[in-house]
Amino acid sequence: MNPLLSLLQDGKFRSGKSLGESLGVTRASIWKQLSKLEVETGLRLERVRGRGYRLSDPISLLAPPLLSEHFGGIGWGCYFFERLASTNDKARDLLQAGSRPPFVVTGEQQVSGRGRRGRSWLSPYGENLYFSLAWSLDEGARQLPGLSLSVGLAVLEALRELGMPNAGLKWPNDVLVGERKIAGILTEAFGDLADRCTVIIGIGINVNMMHGSDELTQPWTSARLELGHLVDRNQVAISLARKLSSYLAVHCHCGFAALRHEWEDKSLWQGKDAAISSSGRHVVGRVLGVDDAGALRLLVDGAERRYSGGELSLRLIQ
Repeated sequence: MNPLLSLLQDGKFRSGKSLGESLGVTRASIWKQLSKLEVETGLRLERVRGRGYRLSDPISLLAPPLLSEHFGGIGWGCYFFERLASTNDKARDLLQAGSRPPFVVTGEQQVSGRGRRGRSWLSPYGENLYFSLAWSLDEGARQLPGLSLSVGLAVLEALRELGMPNAGLKWPNDVLVGERKIAGILTEAFGDLADRCTVIIGIGINVNMMHGSDELTQPWTSARLELGHLVDRNQVAISLARKLSSYLAVHCHCGFAALRHEWEDKSLWQGKDAAISSSGRHVVGRVLGVDDAGALRLLVDGAERRYSGGELSLRLIQ
């Protein structure tokens, strides 16, 4: 955790003198550090003569020692980075360097965050949760079907635990509140898919984001917008880890089939008309649910069809 930002994260004014005394540096050094932080993080600072400095908007910084303690309690390692390309890419690098799963990679900011189908994932400093779990699958590809849907259940339950009972699931990898996206999932498998392999489960949750950008191409929301107050990102990460541990245990021992009906009960588009698209082709039908492998079941012209694959896009018919 950046010590200077730690002092300022509550959004209250603090003088250069008090900041310098807390950190054992001069006021001139504080001014230089703050100017550098603005450039590196994109955070906005206010400077008022006689009052000092404050963040224009309070933030919730991650606390690596706290996260390491909680993740360690369920047998997971923890790697924290102030700034990184993406948590999934870093998890892959750590695996290649010899780190053994399970472990979590998280950080304050991603500069090349990405979602499904090569889309970028907006990752401003200190606002959202950027979380990747490296997880071993002892039975390889046989345990992959429906995995992202099982993870979606864990993300959803973590959000509901925060106080968002209206959050629900959208096939295959999104969590929505109403029609607005609040979280997404990206899974990537490595190793011998015929035997033991490792999957990196990347999760992005909009926690405290208040302002979007042109990068966002669909309606979105955040926990802060829904709840009306700043949310502790450490609480979100800890709750998510606990739910993930539980749902992954069920998935790995029993497969997605054991969670299928729960997923359907929490799907926001169950029974609704939707269009599924791939490579410029569109099919319209009614969402019947999912099968035991996590494939979408769609009623098209009176017959059931099933769809699976990472390049598919599903849109609700209004």
